[in-house]
Parts: sequence; C-alpha cells; structure tokens
Amino acid sequence: MTLIKSISGIRGTIGGAAGDALTPIDIVKFVAAYAVQLKKKFPGRNQYKVVVGRDARISGKMVDSIVSGTLMACGVDVVNAGLASTPTTEMAVLFEKADGGIILTASHNPKQWNALKLLNEKGEFLTDAEGKELQAIAEKEEFDFSEVDKLGQITYKDFTDQHIEAVMNYPLVDVKAIREAGFTVVLDAINSVGNIIMPRLLERLGVKCIAINAEPTGNFAHNPEPLPSNLVGLCEEVVRQKADLGISVDPDVDRLAFICENGKPFVEEYTLVAVADYILSQRKGATVSNISSSRALRDVTESYGCRYHACKVGEVNATTMMREVNAVIGGEGNGGVIVPDLHYGRDAMIGVALFLSNLAHKKMTATQLRATYPDYYVSKNKIEMSDPAQIEAALAKVEKHYSKEAVNKMDGLRIDFEAERKWFVLRKSNTEPIIRIYAEAPSEPVAEALAQDVIAIIGK
Repeated sequence: MTLIKSISGIRGTIGGAAGDALTPIDIVKFVAAYAVQLKKKFPGRNQYKVVVGRDARISGKMVDSIVSGTLMACGVDVVNAGLASTPTTEMAVLFEKADGGIILTASHNPKQWNALKLLNEKGEFLTDAEGKELQAIAEKEEFDFSEVDKLGQITYKDFTDQHIEAVMNYPLVDVKAIREAGFTVVLDAINSVGNIIMPRLLERLGVKCIAINAEPTGNFAHNPEPLPSNLVGLCEEVVRQKADLGISVDPDVDRLAFICENGKPFVEEYTLVAVADYILSQRKGATVSNISSSRALRDVTESYGCRYHACKVGEVNATTMMREVNAVIGGEGNGGVIVPDLHYGRDAMIGVALFLSNLAHKKMTATQLRATYPDYYVSKNKIEMSDPAQIEAALAKVEKHYSKEAVNKMDGLRIDFEAERKWFVLRKSNTEPIIRIYAEAPSEPVAEALAQDVIAIIGK
C-alpha cells in the first residue's frame, strides 16, 4: 500500500516497509517538517504550541507517542487532547490560541489505517500549496531539532466539554424545542470517540441516547464508513427500540448519517441538505458543497432565493470557497456539515444539534422531513487504480465519449445532463488508491445505469 499524501493529510496503513505504509520513520519526517514550516511561518518566537488529538484506532497510542515526542524534539510545546473528535481538536486550536494542530485519524478508513491531519493556527487544514511545501521539506530532511535545554513540554487537556458548550450556545440550536420534543435516538459510535462526546451532547439536549458499538476500542464492529450498506445493525436497532432517529458517525466524528424512525436511511447526501434547509429558514445566504455532492442542496438553496456554489472535493476547498462567497452553510455530500460561524470544519456535533432543531421546529418524523426534499439517487462506485497515467487515460476516454454534454474539469471530470437532471463525476480519490465514480439522477435505476455505462467505457 503506497503512502497517500494529499490535502486530506498523510495517510497509510500501519505495518509494512518504508514507502508502502505509514511507518514510524514517515511520522517523524512529516511531523518534523511540520515544525520547520511552523517556525518559518512564525519566525523569531521563543515558544510554539500545537494541539494533538486522536481517534480510538488501535495504532493511536503508538502514533500519538511519536508525534508528541517529535514535536517536543523540535522545541514545540504539545497540548495533548487525548481521545478527541476531529472537530474537537480543530476547535481546541482556537481555544488554546495554538499555532497549529495535528489530528491522528484515518477517518472512515478501516482499522489498519492511520493518518496525520495537519492544521493551521485557525484549526483548519493546510492548503494544497502548504501541503506541497511540507512534503518538499520532509523529502529533503532539513529538520531543526532542539538542544536539550530547549525541548518542548507536554500538557494534557480534555476539550470535550468546551466543544459541547460551544454547540449548546450556538444561536440557531433550539435547545428548548429539542427538549420539549422528547426525542429518543440510537447512536452507532463505531467503537471510537463518537461515544465519548455524542452521548454527552445528547444528554445536555434532553435526548434519550441508546448507544451501540460504543466501547472506544478501535476494533470497528463494521466497515466504519457511514453508508447504508454498513448500517444494517443500526437500522434494525432503531426499529427495535421504537426510536425517533438513528445517528451514525465515522471514527473521528466529522461525518454524519441518519436513519429514519422506520429503519430506512435518511441518506448521508441529505444530511447537509436538511441542515442547510434549517439554516436558510433562519438566515439567508450562499451555500457550498463539492462537485461530487447531491444536486438537492442546489435545489433547496435556490428555493430560498439564494445562490449555490460548487467547489473541488476536499474540506479545505469547501472552506476556501465558503469564505469567498460568505456562505452561511456548506460541506460535503458524505455527511460533512460545516457551520462557519462556529468553526470552519466538518462537525457532526453541530450537525446533530441543528438537524434535531429542524425536526423539532417542523414537528415531523425523519421520514416526513426527508419527503419534503427533492428526490435524487446517487450510485457510488470505485475502481482500484493508482497509476496517474492510467487515470488520465481513463478520464480522457470518458470525456471523449460524452463530449457533446456539459463538461466540467474543475476536479477530475464531471458530465452534466441538465435537461435530465442527472450527472456523474469521475475523479481520483484523495484518501485511497482508487477512482471514484459518482452518478446521480431522479431515479435509482437511471443513476445506476449511468454509473455502469461509465464503468463499461473505462473497462473497454
């Protein structure tokens, strides 16, 4: 498995030879390069501070030790947040007025994976240019290790309650309405940090929480990506408990999917749609999602007389465009909700609180709420492919086949069939050695047929 270096971080499997996995040597190199970059950005300081947090992966303690130790060796003080969600660590950078942060998580990837997600002083991911600069420093190994009297120090601090308090105090979270609704939910925390933070938030909101896959052992009970095919147990438990809602988060709690009271998926593409609907009902403004996200957000945004903007895939691309257009809500169709006046990061915590506020205001079931949004169906597929030349050839072949349609090459290849309200995207993954093929249409058979047509063209 080749180490993946992208705007989504430095990611790889644990165990294996250098270059084929995320090894301790790789971790030291990239963290030391991050320290060099930090000192270059803020020259002349006597002290630097970085927040480190991690999910519950089996390799987490090992990676944490190396990361914290390397920062200290570079003369950087560490505020170690321990087991913490990705959005909690992002917000901790702001709480601490730190110079940066490092999150140790491979997000939705299986347990053998881990990654370094690198943050700036705003608690946001490094830009593409900053990521490339860091990689160049790491390759040259031009590091700056400190003398013994100038080593960094480490302190330990739990930021969970501060994060919860920030969500509770967010102006559009209607705590009173949620409490009066008396919701019961089933939470699938996928054996990670979701069960550390989410039940505490739900309790503060007056919601009864029944947790499954709760122990943060890192031995994930199922594939950790919150897709319907992986959430069968949650669907069954929602019906068994006669709950109002099922909540699924990924291992680092930045992605969010819901299950309706009848055990049917609300569908993760509609997580952002539902939250945006509620935000726009309270305040008007632009919305943003990436080109692989559902058209439903555009439809809902335009129904409020507001403007929708598409961006490249990747959280940093979404936040960059959100700033440019002064968006009131944005994110990604994978269940990533970004509420900019809380913080510029995908955050399942604020997503849950705003979704429940929407349900409480409308006095609807989740099924009834879903029925108020335009129907689109997404077919998500992937082909294993890592060779850049092979990927370029595949994209060129598909583009030639559909050259009479609307072509968008902002990020990979997107083809729109505007009259039929359908589209597909073909692009290299930032996080895995695959090509992703997403197709969307007003009906499931049409979306699936479109995706299979594209796969067949590549296959030829």
